[in-house]
Amino acid sequence: MKVNALVLAGQPNNGALKEISPVANEAFIEIGNRMMLEYVLDALASADGVERIVVVGPKKELEEKLQDRDLIITQSAATLVDNVLVGAGVLPHDRKILIVTSDIPLLTGEIVDDFINQCCEEEADFYYPAIEKTENEKKYPMTKRTYVRLKEGTFTGGNLALVNPGVLGPSADMVRAFVAARKNPLKLAALLGWTFVIKLLFHRLSLSQLEKRFSELFDLKAVVVLTPHPEIGLDVDKPSDYKLVRAALL
Repeated sequence: MKVNALVLAGQPNNGALKEISPVANEAFIEIGNRMMLEYVLDALASADGVERIVVVGPKKELEEKLQDRDLIITQSAATLVDNVLVGAGVLPHDRKILIVTSDIPLLTGEIVDDFINQCCEEEADFYYPAIEKTENEKKYPMTKRTYVRLKEGTFTGGNLALVNPGVLGPSADMVRAFVAARKNPLKLAALLGWTFVIKLLFHRLSLSQLEKRFSELFDLKAVVVLTPHPEIGLDVDKPSDYKLVRAALL
C-alpha cells in the first residue's frame, strides 16, 4: 500500500524546549546540526510506502530551510485540527494519509513501512499505534511516558496515525470537542460515556472495546495497531526527551 504523508510542523517553541534552543518553532530545534524535522522527513522519504509529503507550518521559513527537498509546503492554521485539514486539502484523496508530528526524530523508513504494512492487514478509516510498556522500557528505560492499562496490558500511544482522508472533514467537529475537553475530566467523561470511563479506570477495558467506542463516536472504523517500535511514540517535548534522543542519534 502506498500512502501520502502529512507532517505537522507548526508548534511554536514557547514551552519547556525553550531552554534547549531559542528558535521560534520546535520543528527547527537542531540535534547534531540537523533540525528535528529533517530526521522525520528523511524517514518518510526513505520509506517505500510513502508517495507525496506535505509539511504544514510556517511556510516562508520552511521553504527557505527545505528548498532542496521534494515537498509540498503549506502555511499552518490556528489549531491542530485545522492544520490537518489544511494539509489534507493540498493532497489528492486517492490514498490514505499518514499524519506525523515533526518531533519524533528517531523515526526511520523501516519503521514507517512496518507500520503501513501492519495497517494493510485490516481495512479501516483510522489506524492508531499502541506500544506496550515493556517494549518501550526495554529499549528506552529512561523515557517517561503516559500509559493506559487495558485488559491486554499497559500501553502508550504514538505520534503518527494513518487515516482515510474522506473522514477528516466529517469528524473534525468531534475532534475539536475532544481537544477542548482534554483537560476537563467531567467534559471528557461526558463525551466518552461514563460506562467507558469506569471500565477504563478499573482496567476492564479491552483493545476491541476501545476500537468500538472510538468508531461509534467518530462514525468510522478505527483500528489499534500494536507496534514494537517505541520510536513512534518517543516525541521530544521536554529537555530530558531531547537529551535521550540526542544520545541515541549521535
